Amino acid sequence: MKAEIIEVRNGMHIHTISNIFPYPSVIRLFSFVRCPSNFIEISRKNIMRRDNYQCQYCGKTKSDLTIDHVLPRSRGGKDTWENLVTACHSCNSKKGNRTPEEAGMKLLNKPKKLCHIHLLKQFADMSEDSWNKFLFM
Repeated sequence: MKAEIIEVRNGMHIHTISNIFPYPSVIRLFSFVRCPSNFIEISRKNIMRRDNYQCQYCGKTKSDLTIDHVLPRSRGGKDTWENLVTACHSCNSKKGNRTPEEAGMKLLNKPKKLCHIHLLKQFADMSEDSWNKFLFM
């Protein structure tokens, strides 16, 4: 056996051809399973997650969000965690090919690399009550 069920989701089961198993909510592994290094891919989705789907210039949470380079690519800006932010189309257009300072705009949050803890905290907000005693946040 590699794991045991600690908490079960009430009323849910996994059905196979010949068996029915309780649907686990929390499991305990009997041996450590090495996870890949703490590499989180830079992607549009992950930038939006980090910025909580909010324009980093005006704070609006519209559906027409895009990704902005704080230092524009044409001026040497790279595709890095520290140079990419979520922006609405109007703020992105207003900023144009300038830095936020040149455009007279201020970032709400300094962009930084997304970490696993940040993702876990976002996921924990959607967690089940039975997880609370196992999460140390």
